[in-house]
Amino acid sequence: MKNDEEKRIMTPWKALCTAIVLAVGVPIAALAQTMIQSITSTQQAGSEVVRIELSEPLAAVPAGFAVQAPPRIAIDLPGVGSALPRSSVELNQGNLRSVNVARGGDRTRLVLNLKQAATYRAQIEGKALLILVDSAGPAEGVQAAAPAAPAAPDAPVHFAQPLNADPLSLRDIDFRRGQDGAGRVIVNLPNNQVGVDIRQQGQQLVVEFLRSTLPDRLRRRLDVADFGTPVTAISTVQSGDRVRMTIEPRGAWEHSAYQSDNQFVVEVRPMVIDPNKLVQGPGYAGEKLSLNFQNIEVRALLQVIADFTNFNVVTSDTVTGTVTLRLKDVPWDQALDIIMQAKGLGLRKSGNVLWIAPKDELSAKEQVELEAKKKIADLEPVRTQSFQLNYTKAEEVAKGLTGQNAGQGGGGGGSSGGSSVNTRILSPRGSVIYETRTNQLFVSDIPSKLEEVQAIIAKIDIPVRQVLIEARIVEADDTFGRALGVRLGASDLRGRNGGIPGWSVGGSNYVTVGGGYNAINGQTLQSTLTEASPGSLINNRFNNEFVNLPANVTNLGGAQAATFALSLFSASANRFLNLELSALEADGKGKIVSSPRVITADQIKAVIEQGEEIPYQVATSSGATSVQFRKASLKLEVVPQITPEGNVILDVDVAKDSRGATTNAGPAINTKHVKTQVLVENGGTVVLGGIFTQEERDDVNKVPLLGDIPVVGNLFKNTVRSSNKTELLVFITPKVVTDRVTAR
Repeated sequence: MKNDEEKRIMTPWKALCTAIVLAVGVPIAALAQTMIQSITSTQQAGSEVVRIELSEPLAAVPAGFAVQAPPRIAIDLPGVGSALPRSSVELNQGNLRSVNVARGGDRTRLVLNLKQAATYRAQIEGKALLILVDSAGPAEGVQAAAPAAPAAPDAPVHFAQPLNADPLSLRDIDFRRGQDGAGRVIVNLPNNQVGVDIRQQGQQLVVEFLRSTLPDRLRRRLDVADFGTPVTAISTVQSGDRVRMTIEPRGAWEHSAYQSDNQFVVEVRPMVIDPNKLVQGPGYAGEKLSLNFQNIEVRALLQVIADFTNFNVVTSDTVTGTVTLRLKDVPWDQALDIIMQAKGLGLRKSGNVLWIAPKDELSAKEQVELEAKKKIADLEPVRTQSFQLNYTKAEEVAKGLTGQNAGQGGGGGGSSGGSSVNTRILSPRGSVIYETRTNQLFVSDIPSKLEEVQAIIAKIDIPVRQVLIEARIVEADDTFGRALGVRLGASDLRGRNGGIPGWSVGGSNYVTVGGGYNAINGQTLQSTLTEASPGSLINNRFNNEFVNLPANVTNLGGAQAATFALSLFSASANRFLNLELSALEADGKGKIVSSPRVITADQIKAVIEQGEEIPYQVATSSGATSVQFRKASLKLEVVPQITPEGNVILDVDVAKDSRGATTNAGPAINTKHVKTQVLVENGGTVVLGGIFTQEERDDVNKVPLLGDIPVVGNLFKNTVRSSNKTELLVFITPKVVTDRVTAR
């Protein structure tokens, strides 16, 4: 029974292998008169129609055949070539997945990949070949792996038929995150007799375990959205004599299911669309297959996979035992991985030969081979070879070959101090000597190591690309100010002219006003007792200001304010009221642009600096003074790194210092500094940073109470309004220098 089942399942696989050999194993013909120009598909009356447009009409309807598992239709076009840009055309319509185009000898083979087995009809319509795919049973003359009627897309797929008579209880349900974000639902079955049905219902995946029961502790809903897989939730309930599991994925996904002994696994993985791959999946690129074996020998199962893949499989004599396996639409390399994990086997690949053995046996054999190679290396004669270096220093290469952390003169031997066993490239018997005058290396080692050293030197002894870095530092300032002021004074000279100054306040008492103590003395003739000269009168007249608040121009650039004065006096010119108005409006704009440039090699630090050193005195411990210097300069320090894409990563340090205000300890230093790391495209410009400051002031000086009087109060105060804006921007532009530019 077991042999009959193997023959029944292997027959379609052998037909598929024959089709693959015919598709890819025959040399491509040099010329073809008729060419395939396009392949399209449409749906007509429930069937899919594949239309192949040709440059010339075919003489007869081409022959072909259908394969049941995996479902495919192969059409041979003799004397026809392909003008398509790629060998695979994605259709994804109805029952069609894609069409593969392969040349073999003087013919071209079209392989239609289907979702389920179907029959086909071919007919010629002008220069086009039409292939009508019907959703019927297997093609005539092709042996099916298992007779089954075509099912609707949401119809259940019988993964395994139930073989148990009484209901069995499921043991456990678990969820894990697989490779590349795949969600794995793991169900531990009581035995391998439980039947399973799988179907896709809308955007959900429904798995039913036939003749099964579910314990109360497993009747729950699992929220697995935090695992980062397409699966968001898993619900498991009892439904009659079966257990229904609903898997809720999201996004674009595909699934596969397999069973190894008593463990059933459903894997839902994100769909990766790659037009050059026939089968999508995370890490597995093999053709999909379906397997259903009960207690089959591992060696026979490996031979089945070998026949399916056209690989030559060499199985060790120690590989024994049986396995129960159920797989549905699983890539063959994933199926092989599942088998080897279940039986503790390992695999080594050499060309198209797979050697399969227990992991311990493989490890032991590799250890024996490595020990043999080590003995050969210990006995192999040593040769000496010289290497001429053009761009790299021989001393640095010698240190790298011997694994030295610090340089040592002359060279290094097998036991040179400061070497690291983990980083040493030469063998224990190898040594190297470098010659700085001619920049040469002389390496003594076994031939295999000499070839390795030669390959390393060929990769590192190359010219280093250079980068031109230009920084632009822009400092802009904008100032605006407005100042208004007034001077107000009065004089009463009636006392000087023989009259009585001031105003009567009752009886023989009078009061007078002036801008100060001396002005009152001059008006009331108090100063005439000692100073009766006309000069004294003039001096006292200058002291008659009782409001002296002119325009304050200290913070407006030191410009002189414009003034306007007027005086109100009596007809006898012995009483005066003097008024002076002053006003200034200042507006200034300035810009300083600094543009340092420097060129350096890739990953080599470069510094360019310009400025002055300012001396200042400092006290020593003995009490004496000494002179020290502090820099006020423009400095650009940069380390470039050229990426494989041609962009430049810059470690930039830009400083713009200048002399500031003078203090008792010496002049202050105004500092502007930017230090950062940035990624810039070649020739592009990026703003590293900017500082914007804005200062606005509104100052008022006034006589208390009098300055608050509306309108008239302006005669007793002055106002200053100023606005200062400064902005600093730092731009950086790297350019990768070519050899032609460097030569110029």
